[in-house]
Amino acid sequence: MKKFFILFLFLLPLLSFTQEKKDVKIGLVLSGGGAKGLAHIGALKVIEEAGIQIDYIGGSSMGAIVGALYASGYSATQLDSIFHEINFNILIQDEVPRSAKTFYEKEETEKYVLTLPFDDFKISFPSGLSKGQNIYNLMSRLTMHLGNIQDFSKMAIPFFCIASNVETGEQVILESGSLAKAVSASGAIPSVFSPVKIDGKLLTDGGVTNNYPVIQLRERGADIIIGVDVQDSLADRKQLRSVFDILTQINNFRTISHMRENIKLTDLYIKPDITKFNVLSFDKGSAIINSGEIAARKKMDQLKIIAAKQGATIPRVKKVIRADKFHINSLNIDGNNSYPRAYILGKLQLKHYSEYTQEDLYNGINNLAATGNFDRINYNLIPKDSSYTLALQLEESPNKTFLRMALHYDNLYKSGALINLTRKSTLFTNDVASVDVILGDNFRYNFQYYIDKGYYWSFGIKSRYNLFERGVAFDFVRENADLEDIGINKIEIKYQDVTNQFYVETLFQQIFSFGLGLEHKYLKISSETLGNEPNNNFSSAVFDKSNYYSSFGYLKLDSFDNKYFPTKGVYFDGDFHLYLFSSDYNQNFSKFSIAKGEFGYAFTPIDKFTTRIFSETGFRIGEDNTNILDFFLGGYGNNFINNFVPFYGYDFISISGDSYIKALIEMDYEIFRKNHIIASANFANVENQLYSTGNWLSAPDYTGYALGYGLETLIGPVELKYSYSPEAKKGLWFFSLGFWF
Repeated sequence: MKKFFILFLFLLPLLSFTQEKKDVKIGLVLSGGGAKGLAHIGALKVIEEAGIQIDYIGGSSMGAIVGALYASGYSATQLDSIFHEINFNILIQDEVPRSAKTFYEKEETEKYVLTLPFDDFKISFPSGLSKGQNIYNLMSRLTMHLGNIQDFSKMAIPFFCIASNVETGEQVILESGSLAKAVSASGAIPSVFSPVKIDGKLLTDGGVTNNYPVIQLRERGADIIIGVDVQDSLADRKQLRSVFDILTQINNFRTISHMRENIKLTDLYIKPDITKFNVLSFDKGSAIINSGEIAARKKMDQLKIIAAKQGATIPRVKKVIRADKFHINSLNIDGNNSYPRAYILGKLQLKHYSEYTQEDLYNGINNLAATGNFDRINYNLIPKDSSYTLALQLEESPNKTFLRMALHYDNLYKSGALINLTRKSTLFTNDVASVDVILGDNFRYNFQYYIDKGYYWSFGIKSRYNLFERGVAFDFVRENADLEDIGINKIEIKYQDVTNQFYVETLFQQIFSFGLGLEHKYLKISSETLGNEPNNNFSSAVFDKSNYYSSFGYLKLDSFDNKYFPTKGVYFDGDFHLYLFSSDYNQNFSKFSIAKGEFGYAFTPIDKFTTRIFSETGFRIGEDNTNILDFFLGGYGNNFINNFVPFYGYDFISISGDSYIKALIEMDYEIFRKNHIIASANFANVENQLYSTGNWLSAPDYTGYALGYGLETLIGPVELKYSYSPEAKKGLWFFSLGFWF
């Protein structure tokens, strides 16, 4: 017995070394810190280089996002590439690509600055600047290779993350269910992202309650814990410059206090220098990643000692190979209480047993998100034999009424403040009623009721009132040729337009729209100039006061990536009106038609340098008894009505004729992000019966050039342009502020 005891004492160190080398479990804890969490990627590069194989990962907020992807099988180098490709501005703002919106949705989202829920006539505010849908979409795409894994311990590296219960203030450990949803909840920065509902709980950023879950990692069997901390330290009063800074500081009181205790539980603590960055410094991603690598490299000797204890030789994680194409054989939808299955299928553009790409699925989800009818769209691809089942979990928005506002100024309509009331699901689940009231120098309104049938025939009703006053050449009312006898060549007109339409339309691939309809138009054009002229021989200063009735058809194509400063895409707008009847104020009406079309193409051959080319034409078919609906060129604007056409070098309504052809070329250089220097040149021939005379092929009679500056802001584009025409030998300034409406 004594000999056996001596032998045991002799072998004990060897047995301990063998066990340590074979069974040591390495845990990795990653703290939250918003954009500063990108430093985790740099640290992971060095940890891999040291030869360490991670056995368990726990994280909060951005640490959860990076940690989940690493645990799912991505290498640090792959993560570096992924995050360099991401446009975080789009990701954070929940911006839906313009291509995902219908024409109605494009109009609705490109003229309002502020949108507030207004149910029961009570203003409420959103729970975050963003719903976080794009974060979820990204994580869902990147973790598709996990299939239907619901237990996070079954991932390539077992994983968990922390979220915070908004109602109780308690931490919630997430280690099962939808990985994309769990990570979205853990990274839902308060006030930036809306909370996420999971299992009946309303969850937000895990960093609020536990930004460094080292204890939970130890409880899961980690022998050695490596921690990467990107938590802020407390700022001094000079750094507290905004409400967001103060809220962040208050939130940091508790997390920093906990961090002091948690550091003691960490075997190897890595603290990158992130003092130059904040939680939204995503534009400095490369520098942040580099800071993590620098900090980890200083611990290389200690990392190698840990790797030696682990003794791992076979990598436990293989590089992820993402599937480019896949088949969807069925669709499961949960949560669509108000919107029928056909409506959702139409938006998704999914056909069973067809081949899809990640981009196809991403576009379909965006089409659904662009409706604004859902607070969140969760989805999962479940493998089934050689194909997938798409499982959708929808959270319908409870808000049906919205109050919207915007501001604008331009040289024609002057100042205007827009107040909009929008109501969804008024008569049908998929309808929307919207009314704009514009108050300012010129009162206007726009009303629209639209029943969205997706890719089936949709129905709409529009009504608008438009008013402006402007000095124009007397050729605007050329049927009254006696104006020359008064001795004036310019008059001040008051232009009033009331237009009502009923139409049906159908969409193709989200960028094509074809429609047919009926229209009533009331026009009243009058002049106080003539009414106040002492030698005026006219019995009335009203040039037209007629109702016009027409049928119309249109075809639109719009794949521009931006309405105001497009960098790529194609645009076409073709319209045909057949004017059948009129109340005929001037007693000279006869049936006629007007056709017009515009084509545009934008491309960016060199980074930040965009070329835009436009060509347009219009002509009249039929008798030429009245010119009220002729084409009038001049000025600058983005929402002209009827047949008014912008043309650089000339003032508003300076050139007129019943037909025209125009070309425009623009060079746009984005000197800084959202700052544009734009050089423009336009050319046109305008006259009556232009295509009959053949002059449309001749050298342009009218030319104009412009140089301007454009800035993209929260209230819309701000533009200042100086234009000049060699024929007019006069320069003009054009200024506009805010979205056009």
